[in-house]
Amino acid sequence: IIVIDAGMQFKTEDTPGIDYIIPNTTYLEERKDKIRAMIITHGHLDHIGGVPLVMSRIGNPPLYSRYLTTLLIQKRQTEFPQLPPLKINVVENDSVIQAGKIRVRFFGVTHTVPDSIGIVIETPYGSIVTPGDYKLDQVDGIVSEEEEKEYAFFDKEKVLLLMTDSTNVDNEGWALAEVRVHEGLENLIKKITGRIILAAFASHITRLVKVVEIAEAYGRKVVLEGRSMKTNMEVSEQAGIFKPKKGTIISVEEIDSYPPNKILILMTGAQGEEFAALSRAASKTHKKFTLRKGDTIILSASIVPGNEMAVQGLKDNLARQGVHIVSFRTSEEYIHATGHGNVEDIKWLHRKTHPKFFIPIHGHHYMLTLHKELSMSLGMPEDHIVVPDNGSIVEIQNNGQKIVKLQEKAPSAPMMVDGFAIGDVQDVVIRDRQMLSQDGMFVIIALVDQRTGKLKKSPDLISRGFVYLKENQELLRQVRIIIKKTIEEGTARMHPIDFDFIKNSLGETVSKFLYQKTAKRPLVIPVILSV
Repeated sequence: IIVIDAGMQFKTEDTPGIDYIIPNTTYLEERKDKIRAMIITHGHLDHIGGVPLVMSRIGNPPLYSRYLTTLLIQKRQTEFPQLPPLKINVVENDSVIQAGKIRVRFFGVTHTVPDSIGIVIETPYGSIVTPGDYKLDQVDGIVSEEEEKEYAFFDKEKVLLLMTDSTNVDNEGWALAEVRVHEGLENLIKKITGRIILAAFASHITRLVKVVEIAEAYGRKVVLEGRSMKTNMEVSEQAGIFKPKKGTIISVEEIDSYPPNKILILMTGAQGEEFAALSRAASKTHKKFTLRKGDTIILSASIVPGNEMAVQGLKDNLARQGVHIVSFRTSEEYIHATGHGNVEDIKWLHRKTHPKFFIPIHGHHYMLTLHKELSMSLGMPEDHIVVPDNGSIVEIQNNGQKIVKLQEKAPSAPMMVDGFAIGDVQDVVIRDRQMLSQDGMFVIIALVDQRTGKLKKSPDLISRGFVYLKENQELLRQVRIIIKKTIEEGTARMHPIDFDFIKNSLGETVSKFLYQKTAKRPLVIPVILSV
């Protein structure tokens, strides 16, 4: 078995209280003796974030990747000192490794982070190919000589199966070239006379390195602000990718030592994340940096779906401070480009690799289906394509003549990291957290005579996030009547008293009543004390 990438996903509204989510490793854990390698295509968190925890669960096989990626993985690994060290092996674009009896080759791809690689797994019937996340190094549809050279070996390669990214399969044309963004940012930096705060994804290392070079060309000092920004640039410098001139990088405390037109600040927070550097500056809670009228904020990032309101709130807070905002949608210059290929990039890859079979990956099911249709439009027979679900097991049978999605599926429920616990956190835990976040909680404390089953006193009621008790006395009076009736009728002729049964019955009865009266479903917690 060869495993490719082990990313993480941040928590969503459906998983309150979870730290983050990693892939389900059950299938691999049961077959860890067959795993020969973990290969990582590039250094973004959705591809390396789960590496420390996943590797420790699947037997810690040898790990292979390019140098920058391995440094980013090692940085991530330091957050888990209790886990065993990784067996890291650095490969180059032209490296060949032997994973057990399987021969694996690599090729370089263009993405927003340097040292991204595609993978070629050799089989007796042809190669299995995945480029990982990629776009083409092209301008206006003309692919660069370097890119053509990197992919030239496919002209003679017998590709059995292509598995490739579907992220931008619904975006027409070619992906905007990153060089256009570099030109746009340079034009802005050249024209702006005050301080520049440029917010971008800390993972867009290629762009960040270029921005520093532009700042140096126009005599600006650069401040790196935000933990992930500092970490990624430090690692890039260690890898020899980021080479700032001596004195270019200054600390945030040194900003006031230079004129406004000599300062450029690279910040995290373009997505409106609550605790990111730009959000703290916008809400005036940043301890070391204050925005001023005349500052220009360049938001060099698109808005990730789901972050629209957070970004709008960020812009509102920035606007209140009198700064000028340049965003992806409003700028006359190109200030952001995707790191994934659009339709024409994808078509180019299909034509170049000319695969026998195809599995679309990386995207919602709708995107995978669109990618299937695109492949068919290029001549691929429908029965040579499998659109997978998470956990699908696909076999190539009959000596490479047939591709089949099996009925059996591997466990695919996401594994949630919740504090020190890792696993498919039980539905009841998530459901309780959702109820707490939506309708609050209602606690009943009842004192019951264990001999007679009668209430010793009126029950205590505690409400948090449900109703304001002082303004709902009539509701509480009715609840107390229902509690008394449910407990005393339930315990009558019950010897000995089954307090667990009474507690469950009380919870269900009160929950139904509260929903009838308020249309809310708080988490009802009955506590019965017997005396």
